[in-house]
Amino acid sequence: MAVEVTMPKFGLTMTEGTIQKWFKNEGDAIKAGEAIFEVETEKVLYEVECSATGTVAKLLYPLEAVVAVGLPVAIIAEAGENVAEVAARYGSGAPTTQAAAAPPVTAPNAAPAAAASASGRREGAPVTPAARKLAQESGIDVSQLVGTGPGGRITREDVEKVIADRAKAPTPTAVPASVTAPAATPAPRPAAVPALAGQSMPLRGMRKVIAERMHKSLQGSAQLTITTEVDVTQLIDRRQEVQREFNATYTDFIVQACAHALKQHPRMNSTLDGETIRHLEQISVGIAVALEEGLIVPVVANTDKKSLKEIAQEARALAEKARAGKLTLEEVSGGTFTVSNLGMFGVDGFTPIINAPQTGILGVGRIVEKPVIYRTEIAKRSMMVLSLTFDHRIIDGAPAGAFLQTVADLLAHGNRISLDAR
Repeated sequence: MAVEVTMPKFGLTMTEGTIQKWFKNEGDAIKAGEAIFEVETEKVLYEVECSATGTVAKLLYPLEAVVAVGLPVAIIAEAGENVAEVAARYGSGAPTTQAAAAPPVTAPNAAPAAAASASGRREGAPVTPAARKLAQESGIDVSQLVGTGPGGRITREDVEKVIADRAKAPTPTAVPASVTAPAATPAPRPAAVPALAGQSMPLRGMRKVIAERMHKSLQGSAQLTITTEVDVTQLIDRRQEVQREFNATYTDFIVQACAHALKQHPRMNSTLDGETIRHLEQISVGIAVALEEGLIVPVVANTDKKSLKEIAQEARALAEKARAGKLTLEEVSGGTFTVSNLGMFGVDGFTPIINAPQTGILGVGRIVEKPVIYRTEIAKRSMMVLSLTFDHRIIDGAPAGAFLQTVADLLAHGNRISLDAR
């Protein structure tokens, strides 16, 4: 009897996945446990294994198809079955979902040049994690590619085409020095501006998930943001001390401070389950990482039990994997609180939106030197704005303020938590 390979469900929030790669072709033999396709979810890339041994009778969807969870994507004919008959029972294949079938949308009367820069490349175009991963492995600059996916998205096939063209290209013949033309002084290039004016792009993939989750978070909770300004002059000195031993960012110090504050204020480390407030035992702080097509929040698991050095090393590794599209599902799950730092973009303060079902998120602004009253005198100090958004259904303003005060005090004193403390 033929076996259907279905789109799996990774995590409670997954509703659909995008097929990024087929590891088998129709007619290929396959064993149970072998990878049959690669799926892109809103969080990660994942290789899906086949549950049966047999022959691939039918692949029901093309690459880049968006398939709802639970729908069949491939048919496996078991030993002894007539593969042609099994394939025929499924006709020409299952219909793709609306998101998969929709062609790229182009604004009416848009000039072709609007979709690409003068050099012919689409700058600022979204890139699938699979394409970014393959490009990095092959040493290809994705900013030089023109995407053929929906909305100009750069796909794995675009990168594979460049690799194939590179392999076919003839080896350049050396030109004698006597006939070499003098090098011209390159003209200064203007700053790259994404060629998106007048274009339309379907709301799909990571961008769609972010839109749905942020809207749902605001609609489904009572969010309130409080702010405070912290003197982080001692934190700057503390970081310089630590740099002699290992590299740590200000975000690493803030993540560690939040983890210890969550131990003192457990209500902030809670979630609302129906009509029950559940106080979570594990403290795991997520760190928002910006990507070209959106953002993702990898999680430092058991943050309160790790030293600053461990947090710094793990956070750096997670950020690198996030930008390379190599995060696993476990690395983006289980967060109980989130830190979002926009200080590197010159942002003073902002109102972060809770990463549901968590209770709170801390927004971090830039460090600014300014004159303040310090020990009864005017002095130049380094100041930072912290913005805490919390769910007022779970925690009130006073305890939320106490949590923020604890974080601020730790940072104001250089976050003197022992580097080896667990």
